[in-house]
Amino acid sequence: PDAPRIAVRGEAHLEVDPELARIGVTVNARGKDRRTALDDLTRRNTTVLDLIKTYGDAVERLETGAFSITPELTRHGRGERVHTYHGTVRLTAELTDFTALGELTTRLADLELTRVDGPWWALRPASQAHRRARQQAVREAVLRAREYAEALGTTLAALVELADIGAENAQPYPQPPARMRSVAFAAETADPVAPPLDLEPQRQHVYAQVNARFTMVPPRL
Repeated sequence: PDAPRIAVRGEAHLEVDPELARIGVTVNARGKDRRTALDDLTRRNTTVLDLIKTYGDAVERLETGAFSITPELTRHGRGERVHTYHGTVRLTAELTDFTALGELTTRLADLELTRVDGPWWALRPASQAHRRARQQAVREAVLRAREYAEALGTTLAALVELADIGAENAQPYPQPPARMRSVAFAAETADPVAPPLDLEPQRQHVYAQVNARFTMVPPRL
């Protein structure tokens, strides 16, 4: 009675532009023997890497994810006879310059036996958008608690507790599933001229939730 409490939840939802775009590149090669497949794969992989690196600072990260050379057996006949060898290299590139993204994606798709997947849009883990969402959630919690106190004809006295949703159980508050848009390309022969793709960045949704408890001046009921 001397220090009545108010418990509220503050929530925030921001819609912001993405900061990163990720694409996946799969380089393929086939050959009647292992050495031929490996040589072709090495050449095409080098071509892809050199092309991506020409974009300089627009490419923030370039990584090789997987490499494989797989023998494919003949479907008919007895014994284990190798019909051909299939080689694959998978790469991932992250770009910060979305103007260069459309041009790079088109040029990669023009390369021989190269597949391009993406883009997948995202924010940086330390993006200021997360900070703004958390602060907005706190302000929302204070505003909601103040409105409850005003409905009772009194005011807030002190903050007792402020916590992320689920912090009491050592669990982070749930994040919404990432929204991704993908476009896939595959090319076996290069065209002389290919216009750059016009890729529209997908807006990202940032959520934040907090629990807050306040004490208020005892109201006269």
